[in-house]
Formats: sequence, structure tokens, C-alpha cells
Amino acid sequence: MRVRINNEMVISLKKPNPKILPVKSDIIFRLFFADERNVEELINFLKSVLKLPDGDYNIIEISDPHLLPESDGDKLAIVDVKLRTKSGKVIHIEIQLKVTPEMKERIVYYDAKLITEQIGSGDKFSKIKKVISIIITEENLINISPKYHHRFTFYDPDAMVELTDIMEIHTLELKKLPPAHDGTELYDWAKFIAASSEEELSMIAERNPHVNKAIIKLRALSADEKARELYERREKARRDADMFLRWELKKSKFDIARVMLENNESIEKISMYTSLTQEEITEAQNADWLNLNP
Repeated sequence: MRVRINNEMVISLKKPNPKILPVKSDIIFRLFFADERNVEELINFLKSVLKLPDGDYNIIEISDPHLLPESDGDKLAIVDVKLRTKSGKVIHIEIQLKVTPEMKERIVYYDAKLITEQIGSGDKFSKIKKVISIIITEENLINISPKYHHRFTFYDPDAMVELTDIMEIHTLELKKLPPAHDGTELYDWAKFIAASSEEELSMIAERNPHVNKAIIKLRALSADEKARELYERREKARRDADMFLRWELKKSKFDIARVMLENNESIEKISMYTSLTQEEITEAQNADWLNLNP
């Protein structure tokens, strides 16, 4: 910024405010909500989603988000934020920008891990504490329902009887948020997570003092150079992974096209099966895959 003092041009070295970091990025979500300095904001968010006794929030322990494998062949799972309440309930919060076909099964797998890791051989099952998952997605996960928040337990819909709530799964789908406020605290927190601009955050701050405190802290986090570096590295890794997947898909289509060409299939049929254009099919015919790299 430039200003004039006594008709002399002075160049100000003050840096502009950094662009706000998106909470919906998994790394920023973890940096914000897994920070013990933000426990008040974490509790207010939890209260907007869950119906737990107030005493449960008196002590919130933020734990290691890694779920240790039980054997050498098991996968190591990582959740975004893992918590334990005063009464021992386990809460894990995960944010995903994209919904994968196997996501629902993976959620159940993670929850099963969080249950089985609580007891050892010879322990009584009564030792098991409730496990609660909050799964936040940018894309739609529950396509048959317009609601943006769901709560799932072991429930018989015909008899309208709940077997147990030992495992409770909440889904929060940001794409389904209605344009008009629905009067809930959860709506403002969901908007806070979904926001990608300062203007959106300012609108939330005007109507919700709890979320306003979170926005102030998010601005401070956005000014932290280490946080921005972690975010940029995470975004680069995501872009590289997306590029690699697109390349693998295109290569697979090219391989199919080449086989069909060798079997004298028509260009029209190849295009119908692979979605490739005539130019791409010609490229597939002439490509030397040994020398191609993404």
C-alpha cells in the first residue's frame, strides 16, 4: 500500500491480510479443532451436533488420532480428531471432501476399531464405552435424504426400537446446507466449516458470537506461516494424487482402445465403450506406453 505524507510518496511495508484457510481442508480442520487452545470452540461445535449430558463436556481429552493395527497385516487408520469425554465416551470427527463408494463401510470399520481397542482378553463387555463418529463431507453421502444432518444407531425401523446406541454415527453433508438459516446452532458451525471466503465468515460472525470466536482464531491460524505451509503441501499432494488417478484412468482407456483396434472394432464402438474421442483413439493406437509418464 502507498500513502503520501507532506507530498512525498511513502511505501508501506505492511503485508495484506492473508487469505483465510479453509476449515474443510482436513489438515486445517485438524490443526484447528485438535488444538487444546480451541477446546471451547470444539465443545460448542460438539454441542451443536450431539445430545450428551453437560457433564460430559467438563473434561475433553484430545487423543492420538492413529488407530493402531492389531496385527502386522492390518491397515493403519487415521482419523482427523479423536476425543474422550469425562464419562469415557469416544468421539472421532472426520472430514472428507470427496465421497468414495466404500466410504460407509470404512466408517463402520473405524468405529469397530474404536470399540475393540477398548477391551482386552478377559475384559467384560460392560467396560466398552460409547463410540460416536461425526463424518463431515462436502459431497452428498446419504443421497436418498435431503437432510444435511443424520444420526444412525442400531435401530429396528419396523418396531421403532433401538437395540443399542453403543455406536452412534452422525453425518454432516455440507452440500445440502439450505441457503436460508434453519434456526439451529449447527447450521452456523456447518457454514463455518464450509466457508471459503472472508465475506461468508463475516456474515456468520454477525449472528453467532460462539462461531465469531472461532473465526477470530481461524484468522490467526491463517496468518501462521507453518500452518499455511502444511496446507499448501497437503493441497499439492492432493492435486498430484488426482492427476495420477486421471492419468491411470486415461491409460486404462487407451489400453482398452488398443485391444479393440487390434480386434478391428469400429471407432464408433470404441468411443462408446471408452468415452475417448477419435483423436484420442488414434493417439492410443500410436502411443508407446513404455516411454510415457504422467
